[in-house]
Amino acid sequence: MSENMRHIRLLPPELRNQIAAGEVVERPASVLKELVENSLDADAVRVDVRLDNGGQSLIRVQDDGCGIAAEELELSVTRHATSKITSMDDLERIRSYGFRGEALPSIASVSRFRIVSACGGAAHCVEVEHGRLLSSSPAALHKGTIVEVRELFSNIPARLKFLKTPATEFKRAQDWLARLALARADVGFSLHSSEREVLRFLPDQTLRDRLALLWPRLIVEALRPFEEERHGIRAHGLAALPTVSQPRGDRILLFVNSRPVTDKRLLAAVREAYKGRLTSRDYPQVVLFVDMDPREVDVNVHPAKSEVRFRDESAVFSACLHAVQGALTTSFTAALQGSDADSASRADGPLFPAPEAAGERSAPEPAAPRPQGFWGRLDNPPLLARPETPDGTDSPAEGWRASAPAGQGAAPRVFASAEEEAAPYGPRAAQALPPEDTAVPMPDADWPAPEPEAAIMPDAVPETASEPRERDPLRIGPFVYLGQAADTYLILRDDEGALLLLDQHAAHERVLYARLRRGGFAGTGQCLALPLELNLHPAERERFQELRDRLESLGFALECAGDALLVRAMPPLLSRAEARDFLREALAGRKDDLAGMFISMSCKGAIKAGQRLTDDEAAGLLRQWLATPEREYCPHGRPCVLRWDAAALEKLFKRRQ
Repeated sequence: MSENMRHIRLLPPELRNQIAAGEVVERPASVLKELVENSLDADAVRVDVRLDNGGQSLIRVQDDGCGIAAEELELSVTRHATSKITSMDDLERIRSYGFRGEALPSIASVSRFRIVSACGGAAHCVEVEHGRLLSSSPAALHKGTIVEVRELFSNIPARLKFLKTPATEFKRAQDWLARLALARADVGFSLHSSEREVLRFLPDQTLRDRLALLWPRLIVEALRPFEEERHGIRAHGLAALPTVSQPRGDRILLFVNSRPVTDKRLLAAVREAYKGRLTSRDYPQVVLFVDMDPREVDVNVHPAKSEVRFRDESAVFSACLHAVQGALTTSFTAALQGSDADSASRADGPLFPAPEAAGERSAPEPAAPRPQGFWGRLDNPPLLARPETPDGTDSPAEGWRASAPAGQGAAPRVFASAEEEAAPYGPRAAQALPPEDTAVPMPDADWPAPEPEAAIMPDAVPETASEPRERDPLRIGPFVYLGQAADTYLILRDDEGALLLLDQHAAHERVLYARLRRGGFAGTGQCLALPLELNLHPAERERFQELRDRLESLGFALECAGDALLVRAMPPLLSRAEARDFLREALAGRKDDLAGMFISMSCKGAIKAGQRLTDDEAAGLLRQWLATPEREYCPHGRPCVLRWDAAALEKLFKRRQ
């Protein structure tokens, strides 16, 4: 170490200024931010910004604020000189954007700086070059302040070479101005790149109108307002529906007392509000404003004042979480809530409408409960009434046929035969059903017989004998079930005539997840004739002791024998292989919490995409799904249902723009 490095000495003023400037002035965008915040603190109602060469050649900010007195203008470019605070008490309840008195001298130390300000009818001008005062003289200006910053970082080549391209630097400056414009919708802003106007915000616009200039129309149309006050903290803003998420988090804008900030706690509250509605790869689009007592938040924790610290983080988290959650109501939920009363009455009524013809016989009594069914032991009785034979008795062996599109063969039977009824059920029961083309329509007294000539003359085609009888609409709650698409999606129509597609795997996954969370499978384990044996690592044995009670509440019967774990019973919705995989994941700690275990188990046990469902099974799934909370999304965050009303379908078919 040299002799010069051993002594402590004061740094020269120029070096001190450049070091301080490095904390405040990172790039042209940070210069723009500091200057525009000064304009807002001066009560400006209009701010005009111009950048040349991405801000490296010129940054010009003009406002119509109160201005600076001529005798104080030189003091404004002196470090730690400010008009915004005067005491420690002011520092604890800061309401202005700036308060340190460092921005102007820091900017002036790394550029050619010029400021002109008018106050009380007199204007004055001060010019500074790389921290040295060049001139101070009267000037001509009617009102407000003009600040010009030229040749930024020209005296620090090391900083200059780290700047990005002019286009990138301009984009970052534009983002900062947009954030400030969203925070102060009462102020008009304009942004020019050289002579070209890029942005213009009119004074007194709404938040939605300003976002319409920044975000795509599809996203703005999906924004929903929210506002809630808890613990003296008011959280309000706009939140987009989960259906328009994106893979980046750059549209989560956070403000505390109108100050743009980046805060992990606020971000966590927003992400938690969307939990279960978005996948881990997707991000919501939210503009969140938090208004609170300035004494409860510290803004003096970051050189650029972009981070804050809350005195009561839990209260802020709770207020923001509940506020954002209140906005996440999709068109499906709104339509469903609008028909809740009607749905409740229909849920306990017949699924088929009553016959229109007078003198028809009444519906038969419900059949005896099925054996353990498609959804486990907690199933309701059969949802569809059995068809009747001409003599009025039930026909357990044969059922009527639903119509099918041409070229697809016979439609699947709604009811199984007596032998099939006695067969085991489960998520894989559809694999044991006979092929759909084995269904044979039974003779019906109401079915018109073919004319005798039709049997003799091959060219004669009877009007009704060549087609199966059309079934009545199948109604479940507020929906009419229309069929299944791609053996994966249930096609529905609601009371408003809108079209819905329900993902059968995601819907069943949500049903099972809800049942697991409330302990709905407790005591329903399926006993194994041959126990399943797993060898345990010592770490897995410790984990097993922690999770034993919870695993047994899910339906497992477990016994530890030395280094082995014996599984004598398992949940009925899992196969042996799936039960083995689930236990391995749980005992290895691959799931961070029990919610992750529930998600894994519900995913493994749910019906799969590509699995054909009978009408009875589809109706059972739909009814149970309608009774499940948070039903719009599966536990992974994927949507369970998509809805298109008439207007949305017209847009898809380009009947209107």
